[in-house]
Amino acid sequence: MGFYEDAKKKLDEGAKASMDKYANAMKASVRDALTEFCYQDEEFAQAVVQGGSFADCMKAVAKCVKDNALSDLEAWGAAVRFYFPGAGIRCEMRINLCADVEAEQAETPKAGPVIDLSDFF
Repeated sequence: MGFYEDAKKKLDEGAKASMDKYANAMKASVRDALTEFCYQDEEFAQAVVQGGSFADCMKAVAKCVKDNALSDLEAWGAAVRFYFPGAGIRCEMRINLCADVEAEQAETPKAGPVIDLSDFF
């Protein structure tokens, strides 16, 4: 996938570095999000490969912390803008009121196919 593998490697290596407390708390989540964005968009992956270090990216993200807090969406957005100024992210969340029921049904083994032997006569 062109730049994707290089971007992933750069992000993985960069995340191994020791950072300040805010960056350390957020770096795994930010790295995972950036890796997914690189997978989604080759041009973004190229920007990551050719852009600044992940440590510098995390410094930029940490500057966005207000009152000792920063949402994941804000952190991911700041990281994206570090590598691609003017870019943003879009996130869609939906409530699923039946999640427990669906999970329970998924755990229940399904019966195999039912074959009507009269079809063979």
